[in-house]
Amino acid sequence: MYIVTGAAGFIGSEIVKALNDRGVTDILAVDDLSNGQKIFNLNDCRFSDYMDMDDLLDAMEGNAFGKVTAILHQGACSDTMEYDGRYMMDVNFSYSKQVLNYAAANRIPLVYASSASTYGNNTTFVEDPENEKPINVYAFSKYAFDMHVRSRMKYLESTVVGLRYFNVYGVRETFKGRMASMVYQLYKQLRNTGVAKLFEGTDGYPDGGQERDFVFVGDVAKVNLFFAQGPARQGIFNTGTGAARSFNDIASTLIKLMGKGRIEYIPFNATLKGKYQSFTQADVSALRAAGYSAPFATLEQGIEECYEQWEARAGALPED
Repeated sequence: MYIVTGAAGFIGSEIVKALNDRGVTDILAVDDLSNGQKIFNLNDCRFSDYMDMDDLLDAMEGNAFGKVTAILHQGACSDTMEYDGRYMMDVNFSYSKQVLNYAAANRIPLVYASSASTYGNNTTFVEDPENEKPINVYAFSKYAFDMHVRSRMKYLESTVVGLRYFNVYGVRETFKGRMASMVYQLYKQLRNTGVAKLFEGTDGYPDGGQERDFVFVGDVAKVNLFFAQGPARQGIFNTGTGAARSFNDIASTLIKLMGKGRIEYIPFNATLKGKYQSFTQADVSALRAAGYSAPFATLEQGIEECYEQWEARAGALPED
C-alpha cells in the first residue's frame, strides 16, 4: 500500500493518478476535505482507503497499517500569506516530523514536499543551507523541516527525499484560489475579461519580466515516483525545469492559444515588498546526478495541455 498525504490536493491527486497509470490502486488517500471542492481532483482516481489527516498520526502510532510500500507526503498549509507561525509550524513541521519518525522506524521510503521558497531572495538555487534564507513563515516551516531531515540523514537507512518544488502548475489546481499558479490565474483572467494583469517591473526586471522556473505537475509526479520506487536514497533535490521564464511568456502563450487577449501592467503590490521572488531557476545538477534523466515539459507544452483540459470543462471551473 502507498500512503499519499494531501491526496485530494493539486500535486497529491496528480501522484495518485500517476500511480493508477502504473497499475497501482492500493493507496491510502489522506487529506483534509474542509474545502469540499477538492473531491473533484480524485473523481478520476482509484484508491483503496481514505483517512482524514487528523487521524493519520494516531493510526501510525498504533501501527494500524499492513505493509506500506512508500509514503508520499504532500499535505501542508501552502498559503504563503498565512502569518500564524504556530499554526504553520504545527502543520508543516511537527506533523511532518511524526510522519518521518514512522517512516524511518519502519524503513518505509518517504518522499516529501519541500519548496523553492526556502531560497528567499537568494539567486543561487543550489541545495545548500548557505543559499537558504526564507522570507515568510511558510518558507521557514519548509526550511526548518529540511534542516531537521539533514540533521538525521546519516542515521537513515531507507529513502528520505525532500523535493524542493519550484513554480508548479497544472490541471488540478482550480480549487486553490489566490494560491493557484500564475498560469491558471492568467488563464482565468484572460477567459473572463480578455486581459492578463501583470506587475510592473521590480528588482530591475521590466514590466511582466519577472522570471520563475515553472514546472508542469505531471513531471513533479514522475520525480516523486522515481525516488519512492527506487533504491534507498537520502537528500533534498530541486524539482524544476532548470529554465526561468517570464510572466510575459505565460500570458503571451495563453493569448496565442485563445486567439485573443492583451496584457495590462499594474503597480506592484506594496504588501509583497521584501517577500517576493522576482527570479527563480532550479539548479537540477543534484537531481540529474541522482539518476533522474527524463526531460521536463517546456512551458508551452505544459500550458497547452492545461489549456485543453481547462477549456473542456470550463463551465465547471470555480469563478474568481
